[in-house]
Amino acid sequence: MDRTRVLLVDDEKAITNNLAPLLERAGFAVAVASNGEKALQKTVAFAPDLIVLDVLMPKLNGREVLRRLRQQGDWTPVILLTQVGESTERAMALEEGADDYLNKPFDPHELIARIRAVLRRRGQSPGEKPLAMADRLRARDVTLDRPARRVEREGQALELTGRAVALLEYLMLHAHEVLSRERLLDAVWGWDYPVATRAVDARVVELRSALDDDPDAARLIETVVGQGYRFVAPVEADL
Repeated sequence: MDRTRVLLVDDEKAITNNLAPLLERAGFAVAVASNGEKALQKTVAFAPDLIVLDVLMPKLNGREVLRRLRQQGDWTPVILLTQVGESTERAMALEEGADDYLNKPFDPHELIARIRAVLRRRGQSPGEKPLAMADRLRARDVTLDRPARRVEREGQALELTGRAVALLEYLMLHAHEVLSRERLLDAVWGWDYPVATRAVDARVVELRSALDDDPDAARLIETVVGQGYRFVAPVEADL
């Protein structure tokens, strides 16, 4: 069986020299590019199944590479490596067409887990736009209008705090993944926001109450004991 092809793009040799062999040992076929221009060339020559793309690079930064790929109709899954702590800034990366992002410095094994999770999510719709580019998301009787920051259940608008809406959005975009409280805190509040992980629990309680989701028989948000939360309902773009 052919191995899944991963294109690793980063101008820091210390990162690619360590990551490339690790990804190979994890079962991937790996090609490396040291800047954005070479990344675009390797995308054509190597035909990767997924691209790990650093944002801050010379010649052509990662976001511009991503924009050009998407403008060309290339929907190869992309994980951005960022150095941005603000959750709003990183959310913009998803809106531009990234499938996920990982903040530097990161655990290499976390990157492998993210790669596999993205490939699982995209496996049902190869060649299509990532869910993160959809304006509206639907799961069962719940609809999230992302530009309007509006959540409806059975057609009725719900009163939710901004953090609860952002948390629901992240959960839906990462459906079926087990997400730790630390990861959710980082993604929704930002790495430098002075709150504890109990803030995540409080917003999950808010969501469950509004969505009528019983934690003992979860149809949307499941608690994974000792690990975090998982959005268990199928999520699709609501066109």
